Amino acid sequence: MRELEYWDARIREKVAEFGLDCYEQEFEICDQEAMLGYMAYHGMPSHYPHWSFGKAFEQIKTMYDYGVQGLPYEMVINSDPCLAYLMRDNSLCLQVLTIAHVYGHNDFFKNNFTFTSATNAKETLAAFKARADRVRRYLEDPSIGAEAVEQFLDAAHALSFNRRRNIAIRKPSEEEQRAAALERATPRPDPFAHLHPPQEVAEPELRRVPLEPEEDILLFIRDHNRHLAEWQRDLLTIVDEEARYFIPQMETKIMNEGWASFWHHRIMHALELPEALHLEFLVRHNQVICPQPGGLNPYHIGFLVWRDIERRFGGEGSAEAREKLFSVRESDRDVAFLRRFLTKELMGELDLFAWKPRGEYCVVTQVSDEENWREVKAQLLRQVGTGTLPVIRILDADHQGRRALYLRHEHDGRDLEMTHAEKTLGYLRALWGQDVYLETRLRGKPTQLCMREGGFDATTSG
Repeated sequence: MRELEYWDARIREKVAEFGLDCYEQEFEICDQEAMLGYMAYHGMPSHYPHWSFGKAFEQIKTMYDYGVQGLPYEMVINSDPCLAYLMRDNSLCLQVLTIAHVYGHNDFFKNNFTFTSATNAKETLAAFKARADRVRRYLEDPSIGAEAVEQFLDAAHALSFNRRRNIAIRKPSEEEQRAAALERATPRPDPFAHLHPPQEVAEPELRRVPLEPEEDILLFIRDHNRHLAEWQRDLLTIVDEEARYFIPQMETKIMNEGWASFWHHRIMHALELPEALHLEFLVRHNQVICPQPGGLNPYHIGFLVWRDIERRFGGEGSAEAREKLFSVRESDRDVAFLRRFLTKELMGELDLFAWKPRGEYCVVTQVSDEENWREVKAQLLRQVGTGTLPVIRILDADHQGRRALYLRHEHDGRDLEMTHAEKTLGYLRALWGQDVYLETRLRGKPTQLCMREGGFDATTSG
């Protein structure tokens, strides 16, 4: 422990020297069993109970026991003070590298707009504990019962990320939406009105709910399904709040891991480590940022892009480069970060390519050459962050005058997976209590999916 305290102090000196701005940092040493538990509970020391977390724990533990999956060197919580777990069995060099890496994450959490606009870091741990206490009260309430709570949470979890993703953009209030709808519905003055006989003008229709397409599905159900009990409304709030906490991590995975890797690399070189530690550090660092066969390593891509930004805007150690790095760290999320700074040269260095399945095999369709790198980049941008999740909005909460819920899938060229769509619409109907309709496209044709009391159906036209 004394050695770790010594190196932590040395690292904090370098953090200050390089201008990183961090929350107060706390570390906890844990063993493999504890780390497995933190992984299953998404890193939270206090999380509400649900069977899915136990299932995740057993899956992760089995894969770890059979050598299929390793454990992370650390896990960092976006909170103030920032909390990080270190594996007890890490070597000294790995602990030092990990501590330096943690301070990179800490700085990113405190300064990136995606995190600062979505969460209050001072309240993170207390908020998770309070939500866990509320769920346990419902589980232990004999008038509700554990089975009812878990079934309701099953449905809420299935829809938790069907919400607004860019939380930094303020959502208009209902009054503002009503005013905008009224303005759109009100006819503009007719300069030739004096030439026509006066006509009666109908009042604009403002009774439709929602007035504007609604992305926050759980919150809409909470506010508009009058048959829900208070404990059910509270569970919808809890699940949505936790999704709101995790979305910034999904939206900045490449930036965040790349930023932490960039700064652990800079800090570790600045520490003037003993030769044995330095050699091990080089091996460990290369293991962290090496390309990942068959997938994208966010550490690898993020590290190369941050390093290239520094090179292009003044070079290592320059005030101009440092200012640019901190500005990008504050203002971007993965889609903007890659759109702005993933250059043709970096695309080629990363050997990025596009592919599609063909039967049992995958076929490369485009590579990052002079002609096709923009198309490959465009496909990459669609698959980072929450771009992998379909955008679905509620259009009408009283479809056909029967309180049926009508939604639209904002189709972007990728069809919905029908097995998932059927299960999700089933959960949505369970939460809403009436039939559910979803407008989408399948194989290029307009399609309506519906979940009624009698089951699932899909109707394609054209």
